[in-house]
Amino acid sequence: MNANEALRARGVAHAVYLERYKSSVWKRIAALLDKADAELVVQLQKRAARSALTEYRLELLLKAVRDLNAAAMKRFRAALREELRGLAGYELDYQLRALRDAVPPGLETRVEFVAPAARTVYAAAITKPFQGRVLRDWARGLERSRYEKAAAAIRLSVIEGEPIALTVQRLRGTRARRYQDGVLAVTRREAEAVSRTAINHVVTKARDTLFAENGDVVKGWQFVATLDSRTTARCASLDGKVFKVGEGPTPPQHINCRSVTIPVLKSWRELGIDRDEVPAGTRASMNGQVAATETYGEWLRKQPAAVQEEALGKAKARLFRDGGLTVDRFAAPTGRAYTLDELRAREARAFEKAGVE
Repeated sequence: MNANEALRARGVAHAVYLERYKSSVWKRIAALLDKADAELVVQLQKRAARSALTEYRLELLLKAVRDLNAAAMKRFRAALREELRGLAGYELDYQLRALRDAVPPGLETRVEFVAPAARTVYAAAITKPFQGRVLRDWARGLERSRYEKAAAAIRLSVIEGEPIALTVQRLRGTRARRYQDGVLAVTRREAEAVSRTAINHVVTKARDTLFAENGDVVKGWQFVATLDSRTTARCASLDGKVFKVGEGPTPPQHINCRSVTIPVLKSWRELGIDRDEVPAGTRASMNGQVAATETYGEWLRKQPAAVQEEALGKAKARLFRDGGLTVDRFAAPTGRAYTLDELRAREARAFEKAGVE
């Protein structure tokens, strides 16, 4: 196994850890929102118990809901930022160790790596947009969405003349559906998606900065997607592709993106080290070759039709199986997934071959 293969194997294993970390972060943040939801319900029940909700009293209630929501989202932002600040430092340290470990023993002095400051990475991450918005704007959007949905549910209940129990049910959902059908559950899923995507964003920014700071050793990076049916066409089309440092479409490519970047080291020759200066047993360790592993398309080709359809949709799965299209043909070079109409205009022969109308 050469150095780049070792880095990819380690990177894929680390990606699994990052998904677990995302879940643990969300569990802690969800507890904050649970408390806020409970406070909102108590406020609603107290005010409704006093007297009928007239228009005036309704506006007072909605103001209280707005204030509670603002306080809850302030705690959400603070908790997430604290996690991201710590993550920036952790990810830099981890990736730096991975790079150093990839250098064969006894030759560490010939290849040196520079460690960027964690605070610089964090500051850059929270000011750089992901999916079109910086973290602050995502948080503001969540606060607005959460309040508007709660206010609309309360107003509707008042208009319908529903008892307070039904109003609470509109907000929190029903036990039969594990409280996933209330309006607060919708905003909860939005907050979770932003949290998970922000973590991916900070991890990628830490790696980008580390790779750029060590451009004399790192010659590029490889896009690595997760091999399962939930992978989007965008990430599937980019899986395995290699780009120069500072170039290419990096993760997160979409909300809840799980793809990662893996460094690609230069060969001994590219580092200006003559192979004759390197012990024979370690010459292949840094040959500059990218890891040759199974791509998403190769993995998907081996899966049953049901898995292919879950990943691509029925029409695209038929084009993949019977029309001869590879996964990279389903998306533009930038990673944007083509619609069926766009595909039909580009791949008319594949549609005929697969019998897709």
